[in-house]
Amino acid sequence: MPVPPSFDALRTAVAARGPEFDPGRPGVRVLLLAALAAVIAGGVYAWRSQPEAEPLAPPAPVSGPSLTEAAAPGPRPSAATGVTEATGAAGAAGVTVHVTGKVRRPGVFTLPGGSRVTDAVQAAGGVRKGASSGPLNLARRLVDGEQIVIGAPPGGPAGAGPAGAAAPPAPADPAATLIDLNTATPEQLEQLPGVGEVLARRITEYRDGHGGFRSVGQLREVSGIGEKKYAEMKDRVRV
Repeated sequence: MPVPPSFDALRTAVAARGPEFDPGRPGVRVLLLAALAAVIAGGVYAWRSQPEAEPLAPPAPVSGPSLTEAAAPGPRPSAATGVTEATGAAGAAGVTVHVTGKVRRPGVFTLPGGSRVTDAVQAAGGVRKGASSGPLNLARRLVDGEQIVIGAPPGGPAGAGPAGAAAPPAPADPAATLIDLNTATPEQLEQLPGVGEVLARRITEYRDGHGGFRSVGQLREVSGIGEKKYAEMKDRVRV
């Protein structure tokens, strides 16, 4: 394939001026050193241009219970009063008792829930010298509001019951109790002398049919109640 005249002319010109472009060995060394310096400078610049990781600031503390406290079971403090809500009112609340009798410092004391009688005695200064606690059970749990009498004789207030209070009054004698004719039930009316199931029903029917009793004497208008039976009943009823 024939070579174009222009390319042939360019090749001739380059061959003629070739020695001028030859740097020689010293020039090649300078070029290599310059290239090496450029590579090193580029590497240093690239290394310094890398982003640096900055440590994050610690998070601010959050107010409120921790995760461990939130997960742990148990009573929580009340937002209104700050008092722990008890799962059992009797176990968490305190008890207030009155300690009297043969103790050094009688008075009213408030003790933690679940305290025993012996704790109340110790709060009152203990039993006086030469005295005895008597029949009192020192191991019994305290009841709120009770009175503890130290040194009471057997059968007295200290031994009357678990609360250390006086014995309840004896029930009233049914024979001495007045029965209201307008409110009594048939069973209560049967407690009257000479009144059975039939007569008690007649009394209630008379009461319902006449709008109640206005006087005790109206009992004589009930069928089956004569003067004798009325005389036995009149002092046992009222209106």
